[in-house]
Amino acid sequence: MSNAFEGIKEGDEYSFVKEKFSRTDFVRYAGGGGDFNPIHHDQTFAEAAGLPTVFGMGMLTAGILSRIPVEWFGPTSLKTYGIRFQSRLWPDDSVTFKGVVAKVYEEDGVTHADLDLTAVTQKDEVLIKGFSTVRPWSS
Repeated sequence: MSNAFEGIKEGDEYSFVKEKFSRTDFVRYAGGGGDFNPIHHDQTFAEAAGLPTVFGMGMLTAGILSRIPVEWFGPTSLKTYGIRFQSRLWPDDSVTFKGVVAKVYEEDGVTHADLDLTAVTQKDEVLIKGFSTVRPWSS
């Protein structure tokens, strides 16, 4: 059992900050994830679409947010993970990725924790709201 479950209580938090996303971050994700929509890397295309500049893929932010339950409780503890996109990630945004324990409960004699997850920019703009349920993995 992950030590994170010992003494876990509602209100506990885990967070980290990713400083200044760059266009290069977007292009690297495009290469890894296969999302080559030019709206994420081509300034002229983005402006023609009525945007001030390119923006990051939602799944880039969602993937980074998934680190919260995995780093906090361990990769085998993840039971559910869901997100809802709220806004766009722009170049030079710094983002705080945060998880808060919303509920701790027992199910079949095993401790579970429901987490509220958020990704919020330096301008207090919510990019993603999400949730996760974690529990110790057992064989």
